[in-house]
Amino acid sequence: MAREVKRLSDRTVKTRKTPGYHHDGAGLYLQISPSGTKSWIYRFTLNGKTREMGLGGYPTFSLAEARERTQAQRKLVADRIDPIAARDAQRAQEAAKQANTLTFAQCAERYIAAHRSGWKNAKHADQWNNTLATYAAPIMGKMSVRDIDTPHIKRILEPIWMKKPETATRVRSRIETVLNWAVHNGYRDEGANPARWKGHLALSFPKRSEVRTVKNQPALPYRQIAEFMQELRLVPGTAARALEFAILNANRSGEVLTAKTKEIDFDTGIWTIPADRMKAGKEHRVPLSKRALEIAKVQVSDSAYLFPGRTKNEPLSQQAMLMVVRRLNTPTRWKASKTGAPIVPHGFRSTFRNWAAEQTHYPHEMCEIAMAHQQDDKTIAAYLREDMMQKRRRLMEDWARYCTTPREGGKVLAMKQRRVS
Repeated sequence: MAREVKRLSDRTVKTRKTPGYHHDGAGLYLQISPSGTKSWIYRFTLNGKTREMGLGGYPTFSLAEARERTQAQRKLVADRIDPIAARDAQRAQEAAKQANTLTFAQCAERYIAAHRSGWKNAKHADQWNNTLATYAAPIMGKMSVRDIDTPHIKRILEPIWMKKPETATRVRSRIETVLNWAVHNGYRDEGANPARWKGHLALSFPKRSEVRTVKNQPALPYRQIAEFMQELRLVPGTAARALEFAILNANRSGEVLTAKTKEIDFDTGIWTIPADRMKAGKEHRVPLSKRALEIAKVQVSDSAYLFPGRTKNEPLSQQAMLMVVRRLNTPTRWKASKTGAPIVPHGFRSTFRNWAAEQTHYPHEMCEIAMAHQQDDKTIAAYLREDMMQKRRRLMEDWARYCTTPREGGKVLAMKQRRVS
């Protein structure tokens, strides 16, 4: 009986050239065309009707594989299921699924476009685009979002998790968000997100706090600040005034470069920086010292920006203040005390903080808020009260005086400490 069913052999299939149908048994036929091409046919009868179903070509599918395929179709027929109709239905379902899928890059693009208008900071969309294009796109940008799984995520994160933990954390979070969006919009099947952290990637990577290394920016020792400021005030130009303004207010460079004239109340001497321009995402009020207010008044122009660039309605470039520092530092005279590295604009925030800690009795929380370091809401509320704003103003006046009062021999004497409650 076995010989009657398996009539063909591998050698027969390979060497036979006669056109027509050559029966192997159990409904399986080797079909040879007049041109000599060979393919497998399954012939079956269902509901009184005989039909033929193609099973693939030879040698793509061997005799053994053709027999396996025939057996699978025979089981369907035994259950009164038309194997051709079942195959067509499956193909239609796959085609519909393929038509309703996107690549990861396309999903990311649509997610960003959908949320761009809701993001307060215009740069937020650029940050999303840049991080995903740099780290995610090379691995899975062109992949169907349906096919992305944990190994792909790990492949993206492993090279950067220890070297760039903050960046890696953002990349993971953004990938997770895009995949959630894809599920919600029907481009990816329901299921656990392969980029999720808790109980998943947390088992493969250490927490960011465990690998984060704080890179302090080279800061000028505060005892040299007055000498530096003397030279800075002799430098003409908008960039030099922007740097002086940043130092006097202990601001981040970006906060000053994008400062707008309308944000300053010249009557009260308070500069209110909107939340969307602050690192902590919260509005920050800066009590301006007399010198800082003087700079602001001089800078008022028909530009919306306090420190406009070459184009009236554009701010100074990100490199403007750095170039001023470099020009003053040629040859290198101003160095960080601990590392000996040339100073940079951001380092003046540390200069201010070190001075406040070592030369004054102003409360720690007040000094932290002056630098816009994130604090709990109750602390912020307390130090934003009007009376505390006046004490913060005295802090900044004392700092401005320290910055602009050189002593004998060009050296700065330590300011007499004062206790402020």
